[in-house]
Amino acid sequence: MNTAPRLRAILVGGTIAGALDILFAITWAAINGRTPAWLLQTVATGLLGEPAYSGGVPTAILGLVSHFALSCGWAAFFVAVATRLPVLVAKPAFAGPAFGILVFFAMRLVVLPLSAFPFPVTFSQPGATLDLLSHMFLFGLPIAFAAAKALRPGARR
Repeated sequence: MNTAPRLRAILVGGTIAGALDILFAITWAAINGRTPAWLLQTVATGLLGEPAYSGGVPTAILGLVSHFALSCGWAAFFVAVATRLPVLVAKPAFAGPAFGILVFFAMRLVVLPLSAFPFPVTFSQPGATLDLLSHMFLFGLPIAFAAAKALRPGARR
């Protein structure tokens, strides 16, 4: 079994989804008066807790790297499931947003509470709704389309 198409789907889907998601988050942070470094340090709080805010550029870089690692991890999960459930790659326009919903709730209800993230997880508005839409369309769709390109029968590899 050739793993190259799967790996490519994971890297391409995870990177595009991660880039779009972090750009959305940085934009939302800016609208709310926060800097990109602050947003990336907030991501790093999942590993370091509140001390991430005093770590300067290195913790912002750690936040960015961990964000993309998680994005590729989620893409790997989608690709693994899609190899067993071909309907996910047959209908990526539906599977992607559904996957984005799953990721949104998994991150807010499981990953963040189990991490060192120092704040209570909330669903305050309009941020939570915009974040959900971002996960559906900016995160889930690129992953689903990358997987579909790699895994569909007869797909160019």
